[in-house]
Amino acid sequence: MISNEMLQLGTKRSVIREIFEYGKIRAGEIGAENVYDFSLGNPNVPAPECVKEALLELLNSNDSNVLHSYTSAQGDAGVRKTIADSINERFGTNVTANHIYMTVGAAASLCICAKALTMPGDEFITFAPFFPEYRVFVESVGAKLKVVPVNTDNFQIDFKSFKALLSPNTKAIIMNSPNNPSGVVYSEETVKELCSILEEKSKEYNHPIYLISDEPYREIVYDNIKVPYLMNYYKNTLVCYSYSKSLSLPGERIGYIAVSDQMEDGGNMYAAICGAGRALGYVCAPSLFQFVIQKCIGATSDINAYKENRDILYNGLTKFGYDCVRPDGAFYLFVKALEEDANAFCEKAKKYELLLVPGDDFGCPGYVRVSYCVKQSQIVNSLPAFEKLIQEYQA
Repeated sequence: MISNEMLQLGTKRSVIREIFEYGKIRAGEIGAENVYDFSLGNPNVPAPECVKEALLELLNSNDSNVLHSYTSAQGDAGVRKTIADSINERFGTNVTANHIYMTVGAAASLCICAKALTMPGDEFITFAPFFPEYRVFVESVGAKLKVVPVNTDNFQIDFKSFKALLSPNTKAIIMNSPNNPSGVVYSEETVKELCSILEEKSKEYNHPIYLISDEPYREIVYDNIKVPYLMNYYKNTLVCYSYSKSLSLPGERIGYIAVSDQMEDGGNMYAAICGAGRALGYVCAPSLFQFVIQKCIGATSDINAYKENRDILYNGLTKFGYDCVRPDGAFYLFVKALEEDANAFCEKAKKYELLLVPGDDFGCPGYVRVSYCVKQSQIVNSLPAFEKLIQEYQA
């Protein structure tokens, strides 16, 4: 016998991956240039030159044995210190190397945090729209995920609904800003109100409610918008970070968990993170790319390229008459479907070779996600197809 739960996960891909695989098949049939695939958040902007330089320097060094050997289970101490120093310089914190755990990307970070925190009966809360894999990560460790309904007025938090979901079983809140799929950044006002509620409820329930900040898009923001660093607002914060988006390295799977230096019983929390990494087999993140990150600390890929893509797509679609959420960051445009059933709308869009992701699995029916981390030419060339699609509905 095998696990039916794992069988279901293995035989049914996420809706994002289903559309991506369809796009590959379609590209083979009519040519990739004729398919407008906006399904996957797979950065098209090249990694910064420092990544190539770091790789060449490391590979040409005399330390090849070190490069390809195990580091400490939680990551190389020097790498972790470099990351901690960078966090402190940017955000005024006091984290050390022993607050940092190197991971195989943000997904591994989230899984480790969920494993480290969960006890029988625990519940996690997140806010719609949300990355669908949160449900998989949370449920796989035996916890329950509750979802705060979307506030479509401004895509900030609906605090009345949030308070109604809180209970003594609430273990942690998962927050993603800039948000996938909306591109919205949660404001400082929103963050302060959230943290005030968590402090109040932690006292009422006589146990900490943890805040997990999922931050793969932190550096991808536009128009000088500030992304609040949650450690500075709430002491029981865990930051899950990935370099997949900021350095355009999704295939290298490198990131980290940062435990707040103000965390209650922070030493045991870090030990639990290490234990969860051990239990899940997430030890010793890829050593070569740990050292690459150390040499490229603070660098990013060309964020302006994403801003240009955003402006072309947002301005083009709103001009045609689409109702779009203006992204503050990340590289997704969240668009209201032209009919109530977003899945039916996405199927109709395929007639024009537009591959869009319905918002249902993000907890936001009636919307679609358009990933604009693609070649700018694809966006420009797709605009006539978007126009034909809306004209069909207006006919």
